[in-house]
Amino acid sequence: MPTMRPPRIRPTALRSFQITPLRRISSASPWHWHSGETVDLAFDLHKEGECKTDSSKCKPPIIFLHGLFGSKINNRSIGKRLSRSLNRPVYALDLRNHGASPHNPEHTYAALAADVAAFLSKHSISRPTLIGHSMGAKAAMALALWEPDRIANLIAVDNAPVDAALKSDFHSYVAGMRAVSRAGVGTQKEADGILSEYAKELPVRQFLLTNLVRPKTGDSKVLEWRIPVEDLARQLDGMGDFPFRDPEKARFEGPTLIVRGTKSPYVADEALPVIGRFFPRFRLVDIESGHWVISENPEAFKDAVVEFLEDKD
Repeated sequence: MPTMRPPRIRPTALRSFQITPLRRISSASPWHWHSGETVDLAFDLHKEGECKTDSSKCKPPIIFLHGLFGSKINNRSIGKRLSRSLNRPVYALDLRNHGASPHNPEHTYAALAADVAAFLSKHSISRPTLIGHSMGAKAAMALALWEPDRIANLIAVDNAPVDAALKSDFHSYVAGMRAVSRAGVGTQKEADGILSEYAKELPVRQFLLTNLVRPKTGDSKVLEWRIPVEDLARQLDGMGDFPFRDPEKARFEGPTLIVRGTKSPYVADEALPVIGRFFPRFRLVDIESGHWVISENPEAFKDAVVEFLEDKD
């Protein structure tokens, strides 16, 4: 089980930040920080243990947000395990442009967070725990900073509230998906052969290939990406940004857990002081893994989340 240790916050390492101007459309609108349309998110609901047989015994819910090119399917196993261990319902969401959720050319953290806020309202979910990995982590952090009173706890997995360029791997993945599209493949095996030139690790290719499906209509035998590859490619650089710059003007005071992979560069020690200013009640846990923390070391991740949330019930 990973050892929970206090964050190493070095005030002298703090930089000066300025907040990104927010676009207001109406003071009465709950989405005053997002002027675009929200989309209705697809989801899976996992209820295990006593929560499955008696909803009155369910503890506060968890909202689980996947990373770039992922979907709710990626969090099915860990969602069920967390529900069973914590007796909480777990909503695993498909973020916009992913999985079974609608596509929209706007793919920003403001849009992603607004979609999740709309989901909470539609399903009458009050003060859940947000868990997000990678892109989902920044979306969760953005929502916690914009609507802090609506969120009870936050768990951000291998990402930080800073502007940081995505690793070149993600651009390579997009190039590989484009190559698959051009080839007009009819089998996953054919697609994997093409992707192997762009993603060396088999688990990564298997992850990407969960997005390659056969069309539901027509007689075509050519597999298609269910995600809008070109739209996401245009927004790729923005996925390294974070919509807040000033921790003095936006802060989430709720309990926060930052989970980082020991072999991943996305949560550097230099980012910890900034994390501490945005999320002053944060705790840090290191898990032996790369960026794909949940799939690489699911037992350690589950233990860290359970330990963090057990005293929050």
